[in-house]
Amino acid sequence: MPDRPSYSDEELARFFEERAAHGTIGAAGTIGEATRDVQPPDGDGARGTAPRPHGPARPGDPRPVTPTSVETRTETLLKRGGIAVGVLALLGLVFFLYLWSGIPSLEEIENPENLESTLVYSADGEELARYYLGENRTWVPVDSLPNHLIDALVATEDRRFFNHWGLDLYGLAVVLVKAPFEGVRGASTISQQLARNLYRIRKGGDPGIRGKLREMLTAIQIERNYTKREIIEMYFNTVTFSNNAFGVQAASRTYFNKDASQLDLGESAVLVGMQKATTFYNPVRNPGNAQRRRNVVLNQMVKYGYLEEGTYRALAPDSVRTDFQPYSHTDNMAPHFAEVLRLWMRDWAEANGYDIYRDGLQVYTTLDSRVQALAEAAVVEQMAKLQAVVDVDWSAADRYFSQSEDNYVRYVADNDVEPFAYYWDRFSDTYVDAFISETRRAQILRNAGFSRDDAIDSLRTDAVFMDSLRTEKTRLEAGMVVVDPTTGAVRAWVGGKNFVEDKFDHVMQAQRQPGSTFKPFAYAAAIDNGFSPYYALPDTGFTWRIPGQPAWRPRGGGGGGMKTLARGLATSNNTITARLTRELGPARVALYAQRMGVQSPIDAVPSVALGPSDVNLLEMTASYATLASGGIYRPPTFVAKITDRFGNTVAAFFPEDSGQEALSASSAYTVVDMMRGVVDYGTGRRINVKFGLGEYDLAGKTGTTQESADGWFIMMHPEMVVGAWVGWNDRRVSYRSDWWGQGAHNALYLVGDFTRRLSRADDPAIRLAKTRFREPPGYVEPIPLDMQYEDQWYDRTECRELTGENCDGPSGSEAGRPESGRIEW
Repeated sequence: MPDRPSYSDEELARFFEERAAHGTIGAAGTIGEATRDVQPPDGDGARGTAPRPHGPARPGDPRPVTPTSVETRTETLLKRGGIAVGVLALLGLVFFLYLWSGIPSLEEIENPENLESTLVYSADGEELARYYLGENRTWVPVDSLPNHLIDALVATEDRRFFNHWGLDLYGLAVVLVKAPFEGVRGASTISQQLARNLYRIRKGGDPGIRGKLREMLTAIQIERNYTKREIIEMYFNTVTFSNNAFGVQAASRTYFNKDASQLDLGESAVLVGMQKATTFYNPVRNPGNAQRRRNVVLNQMVKYGYLEEGTYRALAPDSVRTDFQPYSHTDNMAPHFAEVLRLWMRDWAEANGYDIYRDGLQVYTTLDSRVQALAEAAVVEQMAKLQAVVDVDWSAADRYFSQSEDNYVRYVADNDVEPFAYYWDRFSDTYVDAFISETRRAQILRNAGFSRDDAIDSLRTDAVFMDSLRTEKTRLEAGMVVVDPTTGAVRAWVGGKNFVEDKFDHVMQAQRQPGSTFKPFAYAAAIDNGFSPYYALPDTGFTWRIPGQPAWRPRGGGGGGMKTLARGLATSNNTITARLTRELGPARVALYAQRMGVQSPIDAVPSVALGPSDVNLLEMTASYATLASGGIYRPPTFVAKITDRFGNTVAAFFPEDSGQEALSASSAYTVVDMMRGVVDYGTGRRINVKFGLGEYDLAGKTGTTQESADGWFIMMHPEMVVGAWVGWNDRRVSYRSDWWGQGAHNALYLVGDFTRRLSRADDPAIRLAKTRFREPPGYVEPIPLDMQYEDQWYDRTECRELTGENCDGPSGSEAGRPESGRIEW
């Protein structure tokens, strides 16, 4: 094969210059138009066709265009276009999956976090309390919502709601067309707004285009899985309002003090209108704005056929009227009870797999709102008077004394009284120093290096601190509870006189000595073990000695003579009760107390029947209910049932076999009959004398602890048992007057006032009936003994012979034993 000619760079450059000079090569190095008309000097090419030079192609030679090259280029473009489309589709799919991964699941849509609070109801259907964290929300079914509320929403927010599938494409198109002229305006459907609410609950929001796209996807998912009415229900239960109201039920309660089912047309329009701007259209803060927005909503209803024009014209001029009742945990009909119940519910929910702050539980309590209101009123009125008594009694060294609490109230009004000034001075170096040293402020100073005395001296100079401390320590407190003896249901619960001042509950949380209210357990044990109420014991002082224990000598009683058990109980005689306890044994008294309902630990000491062990008011009242119910103990119950948000009962608390026999029906009735004497002629007679309740069949017992620190009274009626306690949170503070320190003159007043109110109630459903305790079938009334010896003095020598003790007491005529009813010493 011959060698191909080679060309030098100079020859190539000269070649291109010549061609350029003749116009045969363009500026870009391509063959120009003149080339087509030049006949080459030789060669075998056809006219008009440039000969192919021998050797390799030279720079600038055009590539031939053939059908094959055209097809190859088209295929390449198609391939590249297909790849681009595929990549874009893949990216779109990835972006779609990314968006889809961020939308709520169906489970989250139906049960978003922290959606529903627990709602507590009274036995008569009134709302009692709500438990929630952050959001006050109560779920309400769509069937409970008035039609005009739904119509107002659809007419204002999404008039094609019942015709679209989540997105209003027509509305979106209109918005896009008008955007250049009117600016961007919203076209969100109700379903999109619901999706937005769920985002807020779920993640705190998802802003921007990404969030809007997710909102649209969620709206479509919602529409695919729920009916229109279910969407309406979810919407109204997830929308937010001002003043910590979440959902239409909470908003209705907050702004109009009514259930959402009771909203009228104007109120419905106000709440729907608030969704545009909850603060700007708040009917309490901005009533004028709320009225204008309400009328816009009503006009929309007219425009789309939901409302008559005449109705709109009649309503439009009216101002917005509200009954503003923002919910507070401290402001409900029974705040102390509500807090105790919350703690109980928290434990119950944890044990049963619920959350009281998000699961929308409904708790139906046994409290009756009407009875509760009367109990609250009685406590407030009587405690104000009793506080005046102790304020005056401890105000000065020279005492003012009266047996009428009303006189103390007038004395405070007419005189410059400094409450507890004398107490603060008298016990300055003892109790007051102790009060100061136990405060948190003192502990902070101690931690900073102050000695106890230096910390006390420093705080004594702080007038605000000392005034607050005195107010706290000298505030007289109270507790009262009402129990139905036939069921154990708690009907009223007043844990203190003011929840804001003192949140500590004095019904179940407080533990105090019950004093003489514990005595009926000893008498019940005696009667249930064959003793007669007419069994007599000597009313003389004695010393009880038990090997290995300090000797104990009861105080109270000891007036001499023989006293029956019935009289000893009615007059709250300590000596008779102590002698009876010695015969029974302290352990038996403690056993009966526990069988009848006392759950707190009881020390089986000689003084057990005089109430030295701490107990709470609820268990004591429930124990008396055991007597009133014929000897059947029923645990005090304050929750009837619990349901879930759909109304399904998840727990019930009144099984038929809930009661257990603590003592025989005959024994229980006999003790009740003995305790009638307390009210008829004994320490509790003021329940009749002062409060005019003599026509009712009542029985009860007063109680007073040492140093008059605690006053008790528990009263029984066939339909209810009422217990009350009055005292101070700190046992070092007590009554100055022994007279006012008795439970017969403080706690009894609370019970008496409440019972009188109940006897005069307008509502016959709660009015106290004049029923009587029924004798049990086959009951045999105890036969009275020959009582000629009762209250007579007897010789100390015979007392020694009978008891083996050196009896103290006045001497007098001899008294022998009763002929029947043998006394065992």
